[in-house]
This record gives sequence, structure tokens and C-alpha cells, in this order.
Amino acid sequence: MKTAPASVRNWLIVVAAMIFFMIVIGALTRLTESGLSMVEWRPVTGWLPPLSDAAWSVELEKYLSSPQGRLINRGFNVVEFRQIFWLEYSHRLWGRLIGVVFAVPLAWFWLRGELTPYLKPRLLALLVLGGLQGALGWAMVASGLIDRPAVSHYRLAAHLLLAVALYAYTVWLILELGPSSARHDDAKTSRESTGLIAFLFVVLTWGALMAGLRAGSAHNTFPTMSGYWIPPGLFELQPWWLNLFENGTTIQFIHRWLAKLLVLGVLALAWRVRRPETLAAAAMALLQLGLGIATILSGINIGLATAHQAGAVVLLTALIVVRHRATPSRQRPVSAMVGG
Repeated sequence: MKTAPASVRNWLIVVAAMIFFMIVIGALTRLTESGLSMVEWRPVTGWLPPLSDAAWSVELEKYLSSPQGRLINRGFNVVEFRQIFWLEYSHRLWGRLIGVVFAVPLAWFWLRGELTPYLKPRLLALLVLGGLQGALGWAMVASGLIDRPAVSHYRLAAHLLLAVALYAYTVWLILELGPSSARHDDAKTSRESTGLIAFLFVVLTWGALMAGLRAGSAHNTFPTMSGYWIPPGLFELQPWWLNLFENGTTIQFIHRWLAKLLVLGVLALAWRVRRPETLAAAAMALLQLGLGIATILSGINIGLATAHQAGAVVLLTALIVVRHRATPSRQRPVSAMVGG
């Protein structure tokens, strides 16, 4: 018997940090309308940017033939095009780097027999889902290259949620490989924190739909929406249920109230279970609520909106820690046996 080397856990910490940064870059890319600047997907050969003036001109012409180029930015020159190109390029390049940083050490640790039977299938699942995330990202971009200068808000939501899920599961594996001294056998807290994590994903879903429809700027007052507690036009689309997913006012209304309920739930948990991790989650929930309010009042300031998206991931991290510490450690820790 031997324990897994600390390098396995450290590697996953690096991967989680890179995914977190990827989510931040994705927010900036969306908020600056840069995501449609690259109209081709070349997963193997597309890692090099244009290297000459002629190459930049070719890329600009491709962009100007896209819906966003034709309908919104038809007067763009090369200098203006570069400003949006570099963010999308960085987003894609960072995704490729994550793939390399994950796949190469995975093969190395696997061949050296330093991964447990518990870890192997889970890491393979992360590898496959990471590849699918790249394909989903292109499917999202492709939806904005057909007939309208915007991506599908459904695909945008799916792309964000999968990224957050990959991050969350990586964090869970990191905690599983860490010390177990802070863990408790607290089934009630485990159930409540699991419910809050699931509810946070629901809040994220409507936040992503709101971002995809640019619905955040529809009502820039708080606590009311343009002076209304229940704004008009919530059910103007037919059938009525379509408003839940395609009406910007309805989506913002839902996101606001779901977020408030989430904060109340986290605060209630912290009040009942006064441990450092629950108090940290409560503090982050309040900060995240403040960031959301500030984002709305600012008219969707890019910096605040990016911080708000990052804050959701930090809050998720805090709740995962709460959930993990409320679960007793396994009789045979996942790092106790290697090889197999």
C-alpha cells in the first residue's frame, strides 16, 4: 500500500484553476461581443493566429461575410477587428491548453500506476466531457453564423453549465484527495448543501439565458424592475410557457427571485450550522447578491458582470466544500490504494 503522490492533487488544482479562468475569459468574450469574430473551427490547426497583414485581411473578409459582420460591424477595419478577435482567440487557445494540461499528465500518472481505481473512470469522464465542451462551444458559435448576429441562448447556457459542471467535479476530486480531518458525519447538512448546489445550477441556467438574450439591460433598477414589483409583459408570448425561456423580462424576473431564494437558503444553512465553511458560503452569497445588483444598476458594466459570473463559481466552490465536509470520509480513502 502507498498513498497517491501529492502531484496528482496539485495537478487537479491547476486544472480547476484553469477552468475557472476559462469561465472568466468566456464571460469577457460574451460581454464584448467577441465570440463571433472567428467564423471557422479548426481544432487541430487553428491554434496559430494570423501572422501577416494579408492573413489578417483574409480573416476580416471572412468575418464581414458573417451575420454580425454584415449587419452590425460592416464598417470594421483590421485594427477594430483585432480587438474582438484576440479575446475569442485567447478563449479557444486557453481551452486547448486545458486539454493538454489535463491529458498529458493523465497519461503520465496512469502509466506510472499512480491513479486509484476510484479516480481512473472519473478522470476519463472529465477528459471526454472536456472534448465535448469544445464541440459544444463551436456549436454555440455556429448558431450565430447562419442568419442572425447572435448565438443561441440555449446553446450558450449549455456551454456555460457544462464548464461549471466540469469545474465542480474537478473540485470535488481535489477535496476527495485531500485531508479528511475536517469532515463530519452530518447527513442533514449534506442533504441541504446538495439541494443548494442543485438550486445554484438552476439560478445559473436562468442567468445564462438572460445573458444570451442580453436581457440584463431591459430593467436596470433594484429592487423593482423599472418601478414594478411584477413588471408588465411577463406573459406576452404564446404559448405562455415560452416566456420562461425566451422573454427577456420574464427571464430576468425569474433570475432575480431565484437568486434571492438561493441567498436566503445559504444564510439559513449558515445560521443553523455555524462552521467556518458555512459562514464563508454565506458571506460569498451576500457578496454575489451585491455583485448582481451592482451589475443591473450599472447597465451591465463589463467588469461587474464578469465578476458576477466568477462570483457564482466561487459560491459554488464554497457550497461544495460544505457538502464535502458534511460527509464522513470513506473507510478506505480514495488515495489509499494505487495502481490496479
